[in-house]
Amino acid sequence: MRSRGPAWFSLATAIVVMVASVVGFIVALVLNMFFLDKYNAYGEVPIPGSGSLYLPAGEVTVSLHTTVIGSTNGGLPVPDLGVTISPPEGVAQPVVTESVGSTTTINNDAHVRVWVAQIPASGTYNVMTDGKVNGYIDPRLAFGHKSSYGYLVWLFVAMFVAALVGSILSGIWLARTRRKAVVAASPYFHVPSAPVSPTVPAARELSDEGVRLERLKTLAALRDSGALTPEEFETEKRRIIDGY
Repeated sequence: MRSRGPAWFSLATAIVVMVASVVGFIVALVLNMFFLDKYNAYGEVPIPGSGSLYLPAGEVTVSLHTTVIGSTNGGLPVPDLGVTISPPEGVAQPVVTESVGSTTTINNDAHVRVWVAQIPASGTYNVMTDGKVNGYIDPRLAFGHKSSYGYLVWLFVAMFVAALVGSILSGIWLARTRRKAVVAASPYFHVPSAPVSPTVPAARELSDEGVRLERLKTLAALRDSGALTPEEFETEKRRIIDGY
């Protein structure tokens, strides 16, 4: 029983870590989507329209931001949009790559990532937008960045995978210790300390010998009484001794 204790502890720990990683994954995902995602940290430009924004060097997300009425369960449809980001004098042109993300909706406010721009150097950039946005309420392009804690989602995924592997190994360990315990407790594996003496055949041999003696006594009595001749007595005696 003691040998099974560590196996049970290992299995219970793996299950607890799996549950904690699932909860952590959900919490991290919600926080990154609704609270830590600064999609409009650098400002917004109406569609169609233009404006000047200070953008830092590095990756900048460009999202469609609008007001919605009703549910966006199917995601916010992205219309045909266009954007031109003009750099300051002497700075290279930013590289804009299409990267459509999932829709995030809080109350009647919805946004969805459309592009990712690689800004070569910090500075003030002139932004021009256009697009077929008829039917959208107050549409604009928001410039910002992803959550700085996006790695937490993958950290909890890795924790779940590690705990899952640990639970499988713990289950194998527990099964082996259980099998050893069953083998040790089985009565079929006990060896007797001393062999049992064969008393029955010995008793049978004594019984056969007694029968012969009685037959010989009877045979001698018949000879003495004259019922048997000496020759007949010897013949019958030989047959009794030989076991016939």
